[in-house]
Amino acid sequence: MGWLATHLLVVVVGFLVAASAVVILQQGRSPQATLAWLLFLVLIPYLAVPLFIAMGFRKRLRLHAKESKPTTDPDCLRADAAQIERMLCRYGLGAASDGNRFDLLTDAEAAWTVLLDMVESAQSSLDVTLYVLGNDPVGQAFCAALEERARNGVAVRLILDSIGSLKRPRVALRSLRAAGAELRLYSPLLHGPRGGRLNQRNHRKMLIVDGVCVWSGGRNVAEEYLGPTPKTGRWQDLSYRIAGPASAAYVNIFSSDWMAAGGRMRSSAVSVSPALGDAVLQIVPAGPDVPEDPLHDALVFACHCARSRLWIVTPYFLPTPALSEALAIAARRGVDVRILVPERSNQRLADLARGAWLRALARDDGHIHLHPQMVHAKAVLADDLAFVGSANFDARSLLLNFEVMTLLYSATEVAAVHRWMATLMAQAPEGLPSASFARRSIEGLFRLCSPIL
Repeated sequence: MGWLATHLLVVVVGFLVAASAVVILQQGRSPQATLAWLLFLVLIPYLAVPLFIAMGFRKRLRLHAKESKPTTDPDCLRADAAQIERMLCRYGLGAASDGNRFDLLTDAEAAWTVLLDMVESAQSSLDVTLYVLGNDPVGQAFCAALEERARNGVAVRLILDSIGSLKRPRVALRSLRAAGAELRLYSPLLHGPRGGRLNQRNHRKMLIVDGVCVWSGGRNVAEEYLGPTPKTGRWQDLSYRIAGPASAAYVNIFSSDWMAAGGRMRSSAVSVSPALGDAVLQIVPAGPDVPEDPLHDALVFACHCARSRLWIVTPYFLPTPALSEALAIAARRGVDVRILVPERSNQRLADLARGAWLRALARDDGHIHLHPQMVHAKAVLADDLAFVGSANFDARSLLLNFEVMTLLYSATEVAAVHRWMATLMAQAPEGLPSASFARRSIEGLFRLCSPIL
């Protein structure tokens, strides 16, 4: 009977390899990634099949996502709508909305003050999504503020990424839940087949007050990001506050995330906020729950359309081949292409992988700025448009993780991003240090692994 068991095992493995190969060929991956997966399946099937089941699916559309995602007919947009807005609408995203108030929060202490003030102002609901909630005085104080509102009748819902917040303040969170708040962990390590995938993290950062005011951006809630007093070595980062009609898009995104994390839908109705300012904004989510890749493709489009400037601030520069080529072409066309990254980030492997990409762009007349501090902010300035939010300029953020960016169209808000970027670049010397042959070889090797870093 031993030969029969062996035969059945070979048949089962062969079937799983064949099925996995069919799925891979239908996923629309890059030729390099497709070939890598196929070789992995052929050479080491007993390891490749379970890893593919756990990590190989890039899109995981939710049954409720269609209901919670606004859509706009591109043909019904105003006559002066930008091409990029029309393109994003054809991906199924909502149109840009005017009448918003947008406050850029470049200072860590000011960002903390605004965050706490918003929590304290909540009257009916507080919806929060964070990748990192630190087990430190800042994370604990934030939990205490949420707990105070929960004890006063405010409905508090909190989503934490289970990997990003692995070292979360568990005692403070238990107290928060005892006060009536609801907590959900996104994609915990032990979960059922619909509980998420290990390689797809919820990297969004959002706080929504009463469904009408939003705090978002690149900052998580921990000492290295923000706090009530200055802290030596604190990271450079960016947050913003939105009040107005654009808040409804964040409400929809949170509702989709909440249900994916096992929460119950409260109401499908989303209130439309009145006009509170002059900012024109378009919310651009990205992730496995979004059909296709609108954020990635919008950035590629912006690179190809840029005429005068293309400035990027990111902690990790690991672009897709399409983005790398678009940046190189822009630099060769004479566009002022500038990339600002930290001289040394908190991810050593990502620093090794970025070297080959940065050196290639520098050879094409791109300008590389290395900031002496850790820079965690994420922003792209393309002529008179600006993207700010949670997505790093890397394949993982743009093609795998759950992210959300805000696309700014109005001159006042774009000018504010430009001033902040110019200040940051003035602090960062231009140019890459020379590298030995061995260093360049290592960078080239890690570049091959950049999509998973």
